[in-house]
Amino acid sequence: MHPPDLIGSFEERQFPDFRNPTIDTMIWGSKRHHVPILLEIDVTAARDAIHDQKRKTGESISFTGWIVKCLAQAVSEHKSIHALRKGKRRLVIFDDVDVTTIVERAVGQPGAGETLPMPYIVRKANEKSVAVISSEIRAAQQLPVAAGEVQIGSTRATWITKISTMLPQFVRDLFFWQPLFRHPFLFKRMMGTVSLTSLGMAGQSGMSWGIPIGIHPLIVAVGAIAKRPGIVDEQIVVREYVGLTVLFDHDVTDGAPVARFIRRLQELMASGYGLRAAEVFEA
Repeated sequence: MHPPDLIGSFEERQFPDFRNPTIDTMIWGSKRHHVPILLEIDVTAARDAIHDQKRKTGESISFTGWIVKCLAQAVSEHKSIHALRKGKRRLVIFDDVDVTTIVERAVGQPGAGETLPMPYIVRKANEKSVAVISSEIRAAQQLPVAAGEVQIGSTRATWITKISTMLPQFVRDLFFWQPLFRHPFLFKRMMGTVSLTSLGMAGQSGMSWGIPIGIHPLIVAVGAIAKRPGIVDEQIVVREYVGLTVLFDHDVTDGAPVARFIRRLQELMASGYGLRAAEVFEA
């Protein structure tokens, strides 16, 4: 009698080098003292405005692009929230809000079906309109990447990123990650100061939140949108809410400034900030 097959059929593949930057980010991000805050924000007004804009002008406004704008505006009013440490005794607080987001880009020829998530930095997002930010994100999505191409932050030099991903972990730490955290201006140039990630809404039937791991002083994760009862003018009506997770670095800021920042972010998003006809295309 033959022993039972406890393995079954399987496929073995080579571990892709482009996963190494993600692993490095998880390792270094786990060392940060991030505190997560879970929110649900009424985005009914914003969703209605986006749909109205599409119907009247044919122009599509990215929901993620709009959140980038609200986030950048709130950060610009509470700048300490995205400060970076310089040594042990100094903080660098930037006026410009550079927001890193993830875009799905086609691998090889457009339409091939394979996509790869790649970082894109919206520079000076606090000074740009929702339409400009949306156009930037869509343009970044249309740029194809070569098979095996890797991008670290804003660096797209193929030979640099390719070599760096093939190096041993301790070499990557010594020559890339450690200098990155020692020099806040290098960090801002390569990574931005705020990270926004969207967890997607496909297959969701209710609210959802994610708690990502990252290296930025401020990280925001956008969850699913769900319809829930809300109170408007003392009446219970159906509203649309989005699950939002805010992670702040407790090394650079405290709870009170974060509470003020979150209050302002909620106000901006609930009011549909930047989506009035005069504001959408204003640079």
